[in-house]
Amino acid sequence: MMAFAAAIDQLRMANRLTGKPLYEWVILGDEGGTVTASNHLAMETAAISDAGRLDAVFVCGGVHIEQKTNRNRNTWLREQAARKVAIGAICTGTYLVAHAGLLDGYRCTIHWENMAGLREEFPQLIISPDLFEVDNDRYTCAGGSAAMDMMVYLVAQKHGWDLATQIAEEFLVERIRGQNDRQRLPLRLQLGASQPKLADAVAFMEANLEELISLDEIAFHVGLSRRQLERLFQKYLHCVPTRYYMRLRLMHARQLLLQTSMPIVDIAYASGFVSTPHFSKCYREFFGIPPREERRAHKQMATAS
Repeated sequence: MMAFAAAIDQLRMANRLTGKPLYEWVILGDEGGTVTASNHLAMETAAISDAGRLDAVFVCGGVHIEQKTNRNRNTWLREQAARKVAIGAICTGTYLVAHAGLLDGYRCTIHWENMAGLREEFPQLIISPDLFEVDNDRYTCAGGSAAMDMMVYLVAQKHGWDLATQIAEEFLVERIRGQNDRQRLPLRLQLGASQPKLADAVAFMEANLEELISLDEIAFHVGLSRRQLERLFQKYLHCVPTRYYMRLRLMHARQLLLQTSMPIVDIAYASGFVSTPHFSKCYREFFGIPPREERRAHKQMATAS
């Protein structure tokens, strides 16, 4: 709901500040009627079949998005794209637009929690870790406050940066973030500029989650001895390198577990584990629940919602 409201409010403010109806919008649902968000707030929608002529369509998604696909909606979105209507996505709405086949060949983004699942489901996509992507007539953002950044950017492209700056000031935004701003605070910024080798070591780990690399290889890659690298991890990340590497792999595995239908054995291999029992043991020790049980509970929760 936050991303949804953040997107619309930028358009409302543009109208208010200029005293002109620069933007009009309508809230659509597959069949129309009352739609309830994940925070239990309800809103009235019109059916997509009654939408009429549009300049742009933004698909807004929430939790359990992989269970929200719809063949009729896919057909309608493709029809809009064929009419040269711009297609956008907010938060996990990127998954639905990708499912409709409308992001092939375009740069796109999605909330960082959903990136692993999106890559597995749609390996052909060009997915970036940035806050938002504007690629020709395809607009995608990571959700949350990134929806505000993307809409302010689109307002600026249409009506100038003076208006965009005024909008940001109205919402007490200190800085308008751009396309190249990343979603998560990079470790390099968390640690400061004084620890580039530690940040490089973590980035090397993140790039090798499936094909594991040894601690000696990591140390050699960043130009440190094994002992020096261990001291850096202990001092700044409060754990040994192998433990941090394990955490990265298990977090990656959890994203695949909850966002895809991949068999657990394949998830284990994709996360650098040579056997499913070992993976399940490590997963249970880290998250406090076996992977199979967590997937089952996640599905039950999705069904209930």
